[in-house]
Amino acid sequence: MSARTKARKRALDILFSSDVRGDDLAVTLAAEAARAAGEPAREASWLYAREIVDGIIDHGDEIDEQIVTHARDWKLERMPTIDRALLRIGTWEILHNDEVPTAVAIDEAVELAKEFSTDDSGSFVHGVLARIARSN
Repeated sequence: MSARTKARKRALDILFSSDVRGDDLAVTLAAEAARAAGEPAREASWLYAREIVDGIIDHGDEIDEQIVTHARDWKLERMPTIDRALLRIGTWEILHNDEVPTAVAIDEAVELAKEFSTDDSGSFVHGVLARIARSN
């Protein structure tokens, strides 16, 4: 598994934890940063995970607007927590990370949705991210 795939999983954990607990994302990220300081062997995945979460914090309103616009009658609150987090990660990568090809961002989000969410989540995440990619 690549360092970026591990980082996406780590970012997913941070977003999911923050959402479920109702904590501010910046607070959850700071707690994870403190924990990561004691895990130098996982530094490669931590750096990209932090970049993802910082990007979502910085562009959260724009990212959520893109998701809601392209989710076709789905409100953010109705989406499974995992799907919402993966859509945020994928949308940030599509819109704000030129180093990651759009197809890779979509594929990684879909694979994580298949692994961690509902049976329908892979196709749902793919559909939303593909519409976001086409519109930008």
